[in-house]
Amino acid sequence: MITSPHNPRIKLVRALAGRSKERREAGVFLAEGVRLVEDAFSANWPFQFVLFSADVSNRARKLIEQMRADTVEIEEVSPAVLRAASETETTQGILAVLKLPDGQMIRQTPLNFLLIPDQIRDPGNLGTIIRTAAAAGAQAILIPPETTDPFAPKVVRAGMGAHFRIPIYTLTWDEIRSRAEGITIFLADSNAEAGISCWRADFRQPLALIIGGEADGASQPAKVLTNLVVNIPMPGKIESLNAAMAGAILMFEIVRQRSEVL
Repeated sequence: MITSPHNPRIKLVRALAGRSKERREAGVFLAEGVRLVEDAFSANWPFQFVLFSADVSNRARKLIEQMRADTVEIEEVSPAVLRAASETETTQGILAVLKLPDGQMIRQTPLNFLLIPDQIRDPGNLGTIIRTAAAAGAQAILIPPETTDPFAPKVVRAGMGAHFRIPIYTLTWDEIRSRAEGITIFLADSNAEAGISCWRADFRQPLALIIGGEADGASQPAKVLTNLVVNIPMPGKIESLNAAMAGAILMFEIVRQRSEVL
């Protein structure tokens, strides 16, 4: 049992909770709580190790037994030490250190629906966007520079398991341009007068959808990549929508249009 806050694994957990640099260099990230660890295990995600404390729920204990039977490395930690290392205010007594995706984008043929969240800096918004993209059937999410780390703990929590259901790649704009070659790039603009209404856009074609951040909108590289600008009509004359909300409207408009031709 780990009883010291200076244990190397506890130090690693603290570092992973706070800095994207640590996550990239170690090649791992955190998933905390029974639901997220269950989702990772069900998805056959590669584990580095799991930490738990004696005060976990019966549900967590059953999960621990399953993971042990599957040779996942698991170690008990004193409740006080795990609470101190936890990134959440009310820990559920279990967390996993999981391996980051290897960065090699799976080639799906033909490409038909990619999502590019550009300059999304709020972790909650990005996690919600990731979850919505998974629900809408996007093939992959391409994370450009200036968007927050998709594997930060707050983003993973907000994604509620979606990280284990949809490929997520952190790329440069040149890499994004290469991956999205041959499909139409739509850019969502918060200005209701810009481009064409999303109700009139043809989302049945193979596409990538760029959702710009609320504060600054889309970046210049995103605009250069764009083929068509779309807007969400807002008769109530509100200046803009939350980025996650706007993304949900547009992604499910894509779903709606495509379902009509099935």
